[in-house]
Amino acid sequence: MIRRPLAAAALALCGVGAVACGGAEVSGAEVSGAEVSGTGTSASTASSQLGRPASAEDQATDTASAGTAAPATRTAAASEVEARPLAGKVVVIDPGHNGGNFRHTREINQLVDIANQKKACDTTGTSTNDGYTEAAFTLDVSTRLAKLLRAQGATVKLTRTSSTPWGPCINQRAAIGNKAKADAAISIHGDGAGANLRGFHVIMPKKIGGPVDPVVKDSARLGVDVRNAFHSGTGLPYSNYIGKQALNYRSDLGGLNLSTVPKIFIECGNMRNATDAAKFKNPAFRAKMARALAKGLENYLTSTR
Repeated sequence: MIRRPLAAAALALCGVGAVACGGAEVSGAEVSGAEVSGTGTSASTASSQLGRPASAEDQATDTASAGTAAPATRTAAASEVEARPLAGKVVVIDPGHNGGNFRHTREINQLVDIANQKKACDTTGTSTNDGYTEAAFTLDVSTRLAKLLRAQGATVKLTRTSSTPWGPCINQRAAIGNKAKADAAISIHGDGAGANLRGFHVIMPKKIGGPVDPVVKDSARLGVDVRNAFHSGTGLPYSNYIGKQALNYRSDLGGLNLSTVPKIFIECGNMRNATDAAKFKNPAFRAKMARALAKGLENYLTSTR
């Protein structure tokens, strides 16, 4: 969630409906879709491995085998595409905030241009009442999500990793998705609203006369697909304090304003609410969140709309 700049070394808490500036590694950590390949050993190669030259008969066998294997190869390739529906797609995942931000107050308080105003480079994020931080939560869910998307054939880039000392700034985070020419980008967060408020919501960009304008419509489609899958897959309720049916549109977030690719933020729940917080702290439920997010992204990326 976005919050006011950090004061000294204290972990500031976010206001209602706040969304993270997010920590991000400038270069990005790439998790490429695994390449599946498998080839047989030809008669000629086998002869060579046995220490004798390939005979004319071996070469003829290779030629015949190549001709008969082609249909099977094409069938296998088709099956692979079907089994890996996100092959060729690029997804950028932004784990909001950074656990080291509180040690770098000068850096995260510097102002950066977000097209329609200037805002702090980054913030610390929030936490549950017993200290489970938003930065830890977002990295955990993002890592799980990356693994699931990779298994479906996607190339995945993370904006920060556990080795990133702080930030980076919100403008740099958007730049990672732009440079990757992502088919979809998602920034993952947890809110820090009043303890009596709960539920998740998705944040999408508005037109601002800036970089994001051409992808506002696609970002809205992405937001609805992720909202639907997250609600269905986790059973978490729509936010009861912000947005309409868990959909919220904003023009003050650098991560959205500067994006030239379809992008959304998701506040997975309110970390200051005891019911939501218990789910955030449960590894099995975080895995469920990641699966739901993966389904939402898959629905968007494979849609023919």
